[in-house]
Amino acid sequence: MNKPVILSEDTLAAPIVVDAPQAPPATAPAFAVIGAISFSHLLNDLMQSLIPSVYPILKDNYALDFGQIGMITLAFMFTSSLLQPLIGAYTDKYPKPFSLALGMGFTFAGLILLSVAHHYWVILVAAGLVGTGSAVFHPESSRIARMASGGRVGMAQSVFQVGGNFGSAIGPVLAALIVVPFGQGSIAWFSLVAALAIVILWQIGRWYKPRVAQRKSAHAVAGEERSSARTLVALTVLMVLLFSKAFYTASIGSYYTFFLIQKFGVTTQASQIYLFLFLGASAVGVFFGGPLGDRFGRKYVIWFSIVGALPFTLALPYVGLLSSAVLSILIGFIISSATPAIIVYAQELMPHRLGMISGLFYGMAFGFGGLGAAVLGQIADWKGIDFVYQVCAFLPAIGLLAIFLPQINRHKL
Repeated sequence: MNKPVILSEDTLAAPIVVDAPQAPPATAPAFAVIGAISFSHLLNDLMQSLIPSVYPILKDNYALDFGQIGMITLAFMFTSSLLQPLIGAYTDKYPKPFSLALGMGFTFAGLILLSVAHHYWVILVAAGLVGTGSAVFHPESSRIARMASGGRVGMAQSVFQVGGNFGSAIGPVLAALIVVPFGQGSIAWFSLVAALAIVILWQIGRWYKPRVAQRKSAHAVAGEERSSARTLVALTVLMVLLFSKAFYTASIGSYYTFFLIQKFGVTTQASQIYLFLFLGASAVGVFFGGPLGDRFGRKYVIWFSIVGALPFTLALPYVGLLSSAVLSILIGFIISSATPAIIVYAQELMPHRLGMISGLFYGMAFGFGGLGAAVLGQIADWKGIDFVYQVCAFLPAIGLLAIFLPQINRHKL
């Protein structure tokens, strides 16, 4: 018999009830698997981050405007956003233990193509291939991290995601050290990173394969969760919060280097180092966000992480170079701590759709980021980079909608 899980909302609404599987016996986290999937996430996102990191080179080589730069990001983000929930829903029904290694092959091909691309449309195709590899990677790898968590789902999600954040932070530094001095062709060297990831993910697939039957059996016993209007409202609020976070992060990831170059006259290499500070702080924020959600509740972490960044985002467009660096570190740390809390919160709303939910929210993050890059690129061409950051400064205020999220009682899945 299924055990109901009650999600209570302090005084705002009646409880939300969804069906959840019986809690399995407590097991210790499989730290080796969590570490391996996190390292794979590092490699995956390192390769993804090369795309925005080489924007100044592509802009100079092919005389691209900011709108075209935004379209490159949109090509990458769109394929990832569109495919992730579909792949997640498919693997919910038909688990594919070795799909992660196969998906990394798309990233491998995209990097090779990007290194030799001499036309704008080829760059768009290469970016789309890297996005496809990301779409295959995220839903199933998030599920594996949860499966290996031993019930400490926030911790596992943070460790998994912090690997991706560190990869995103390392990417611009490697681009500054390798791609900037040696040119576009040197991107091909990063295909070796994809090859290493394929080997690791194949081994993870071997760990996962004997557990597929166990997973199917647990789902068959547990059945399906009952849909609830309030559950759908909660998911919608989470998506809106994710929108504010992803849109602001896109403004930093795609245009912060141009902002620093234009406003303060720093070199391209120096701007990459400042971007690294933001991305590194984001990785630290992700690391703490999950365990804090396990300890104090995910709703409170979401509140703090999104709204807490607002004073600093409002100040960023108006301060000097050193203050910009300090504020970007604070913003990166605070706003990124929401990511594991949002993902785990959504998974707990629909525990039998882990792949679909993970794919949907990772996909929405990429999609919102891609849309943000494209829209903000057009705004930058129209009104200038400074105006972009003046407008984006208000985005964290959307985090006030977190008041409509119910408090979820802690349970093991």
